[in-house]
Amino acid sequence: MGPLQVVLGTLCVLLLVVAVVLATQAVRKMLAVIKTGQPDGTRFGPVGPRLKNLAVESLGHTRMLKWSTIGAAHWFVMVGFYGLFLTLVEAFGEVFDPAFHLPLIGTWGIWNLFVDVIGLGTVLGILVLIVIRQKDHPRRTGRNGRFTGSNEGRGYFVEAVVLVIGICILSIRAAKIASGLDDAPGWSHPVSSALSNLFPDNADLVSVIAFVKIVVSLVWLIVIARNLTMGVAWHRFSAFFNIYFKREESGAVALGPMQPMTSGGVPIDFEDPDEDAVFGRGKIEDFTWKGMLDFTTCTECGRCQSQCPAWNTGKPLSPKMVIMDLRDHLYAKAPYLVGAREVGDGKGDSAGGESVMTPEAPSMEQTWYSGFARVQGTNDAQAERPLVGTLEEGGVIDPDVLWSCTNCGACVEQCPVDIEHVDHINDMRRYQTLIESSFPSEAGVMLRNLENRGNPWGVSPSTRDEWMKDMPFPVRQVEGTIDDDVEYLFWVGCAGAIDDRAKKVTKAVAELLHTAGVEFAVLGSGETCTGDPARRMGNEFVFQQLAAENVETLNTVFEGREAGRRKIVATCPHCFNSINREYPQLGGDYDVVHHTQLLGQLVEEGRLTPVTPIDRKVTYHDPCFLGRHNKVYTPPREILDSVQGLRTQEMHRCKDRGFCCGAGGARMWMEEKIGSRINVNRTEEALELEPDVISTACPFCITMLSDAVNSKKEKGEAAEHVEVLDVSQILLRSMAPVGAGAAGAESGPQPGAEGATDRGTAPQGTQHGETQQGQSGPGAAPAE
Repeated sequence: MGPLQVVLGTLCVLLLVVAVVLATQAVRKMLAVIKTGQPDGTRFGPVGPRLKNLAVESLGHTRMLKWSTIGAAHWFVMVGFYGLFLTLVEAFGEVFDPAFHLPLIGTWGIWNLFVDVIGLGTVLGILVLIVIRQKDHPRRTGRNGRFTGSNEGRGYFVEAVVLVIGICILSIRAAKIASGLDDAPGWSHPVSSALSNLFPDNADLVSVIAFVKIVVSLVWLIVIARNLTMGVAWHRFSAFFNIYFKREESGAVALGPMQPMTSGGVPIDFEDPDEDAVFGRGKIEDFTWKGMLDFTTCTECGRCQSQCPAWNTGKPLSPKMVIMDLRDHLYAKAPYLVGAREVGDGKGDSAGGESVMTPEAPSMEQTWYSGFARVQGTNDAQAERPLVGTLEEGGVIDPDVLWSCTNCGACVEQCPVDIEHVDHINDMRRYQTLIESSFPSEAGVMLRNLENRGNPWGVSPSTRDEWMKDMPFPVRQVEGTIDDDVEYLFWVGCAGAIDDRAKKVTKAVAELLHTAGVEFAVLGSGETCTGDPARRMGNEFVFQQLAAENVETLNTVFEGREAGRRKIVATCPHCFNSINREYPQLGGDYDVVHHTQLLGQLVEEGRLTPVTPIDRKVTYHDPCFLGRHNKVYTPPREILDSVQGLRTQEMHRCKDRGFCCGAGGARMWMEEKIGSRINVNRTEEALELEPDVISTACPFCITMLSDAVNSKKEKGEAAEHVEVLDVSQILLRSMAPVGAGAAGAESGPQPGAEGATDRGTAPQGTQHGETQQGQSGPGAAPAE
């Protein structure tokens, strides 16, 4: 051990002490902040499935590999970070003694081969990620890049650290080989051996490179210890916990059902709520500890942003920046949350303890893209910021950001660390709706219609029976308990019974079930809205009322029937999701299928046989609440594949990357005032394929896509024969010759035939954004 080794080694030990102390303090601070969140006891078990999912997602990189090249590169970087930790331990020995090897495994061939391969993989992997970041840099892509709004400087720092450490790992070994200090078998270090030709025979060089490796590693640790909001680095530790504690113990993403509204970790009893119950999230401390862990874990990768339909159509919502701003606000307010300071205690930046709340013009790097404003001034100013508010109010989240969300779930589907964006957005909506009564005015019309008439349009409940009058066979209606010979209760839904376009789907499904010999019955005027639009816009109270009424009705209908015979088929994915996955929260357990699932099964069993070829080109649009929220992708496509002559072509954005129609999250009942229209964006993508038919399996999607197609036709940008049809309508047309009088397919010419026109047009009063009886539009008084 020479003087050089003594000096370098001593410096490394001193730096290690500083880094460990600071990192320990940082972890304690982070845990203290997260523990201030509201309790949530649903996240801890069962342990076995959660550990299994953690292993699969982490080691298998299943979430990251949705983007294959990036996922593979990141896998090597991740394995290098954890798997090569012992090389850092070894470096501490090498900085004192260049010939040092780890005890037991230091000269083991398998270990050395692992270090060589993973070390090379780490270097190549981080180089790939660096190139990708630069290709997708905001200076090239502007608003369209997924890194827009991310803290680029922090990303560069982390990438540089990984690259330098990877190079140092290989260089230390190469310098050892060049100096004759390596005792491992020659076959175990092919990469280092090749690099050794670049190094002189100088043992001191081993110590110098080891010193550089240690310093870079510890400087990285010190930097992140001083920056608790540096998710691009902290996710290396917190991601494991975030994945383990994800909402669904099965490993599924946090989509499908909205969770019950809780206060203090206990579901709120809306019939007799506690006086101190917290409704939704009105302050940062109202979020659960898991929410705070979500904020801490965000890597700023922007996958969510790149897939968000709101962001992609010029709206201020970026799921990534919502999480980032909640994170930054959380840690800015941390001293107050952990009890270290009280608001207005005079320990802020301004004299006299006054709260100076000055909205800052959004910065070029991040905030102007989203409309969020930073607040300059004292820590008190940060503590007093409203969670939701305009720029002038100094709000953390702008109202336009909050209400732009369609609940499509693309952000949650793509997030590699299982952040639950939709849940957090909806929880903030709950507070705004129930406590602040602050929401888009046209949505208020919809809510009043739900309360007064049990449907968003505000029409008379008796309207629900009208679609049956045109059927060529009698449709059975349930009165009391369902007849024993009836296999399925057909849940028609509000749109399916009221909207003219959706009625055609209802008729088509009914006729197909009748043709297949499936005994079914409907509730008719006994149905009421499932409550989905109310819940998705934040009015949990109205949802609870409607859902409780429906659960009582359904439990009466299925009284005496055991599980497995309480079958419901629904044509609306929103009804399907609510009844199947949300009603169990209220004691309603049923066997619910979407009509495409049932029809696909009937085709497979030979009970429905398409006989008439349809020589047309079709592209299928995945409804978000059928696809991403409930993972039903295959049945609709199998039905289309069963139709002879039909040519299908997928849009670029399909299946789990499908693009929303714009109607979810109660957006069906709100005006789209910012940016371009989501439904038009989606329709333009479909029309690029020059289809004869745009097919889907959701009444909301049919409305949105039909409106956009009609608009395109008026401008001469779409062929007159292009139709928007439900999968069931296409199947029904293939069941009998054209003109056979099928009740759900009475649109005249075949899709693509001369003279064919769009047949999805709704009567006045049921167009997108209209919620009233007759011709009333958004903002009109509720129907009486």
